[in-house]
Amino acid sequence: MTYGYRTDTYGQLGGERGGWRENATRYALLPLRIFLGVTFIYAGIDKLTQGGFFAATGTGSVGELMRGVRDSSAIPALVDLALKSPSGFGYAIAFGELAVGLGTLFGVLARLAAFGGALISLSLWLTVSWQSDPYYYGNDLVYLMAWLPLVLAGAPVFSLDALWAGRRRRMT
Repeated sequence: MTYGYRTDTYGQLGGERGGWRENATRYALLPLRIFLGVTFIYAGIDKLTQGGFFAATGTGSVGELMRGVRDSSAIPALVDLALKSPSGFGYAIAFGELAVGLGTLFGVLARLAAFGGALISLSLWLTVSWQSDPYYYGNDLVYLMAWLPLVLAGAPVFSLDALWAGRRRRMT
């Protein structure tokens, strides 16, 4: 009795397209996309439902937060711009986080959503968490770095972008 090794099926799982390595590569960014999407949706909703966040003054307000970080930020002019209309800045951040989170989670204009998330994280790093010492204690820098793979790769699986791309390919 002879036993052989079939090289034509190496690494395939249950007839799936590609081997397990290809599948792992294809789905590698999905956990990051889910985490960032849910986190930014939560952050946006939290700001929108938090009493007093959009006020110019008072405990927990965006105005108070901006005044507290102004002198220690990397770009005080950015904080000054936010302080011209703390309420407007607060709403822009909240709705921006919500849009970025939904776009990332559902894969709608995923690269653009990830770029928006990177910009939000960059602005928060340069203002709110800039004074963190050592620098790696500032969580906004980590979020900025986490967005970059999604800016580059988009949402190739389980996304409306992928669904639309597949329909375009079938139509041509």
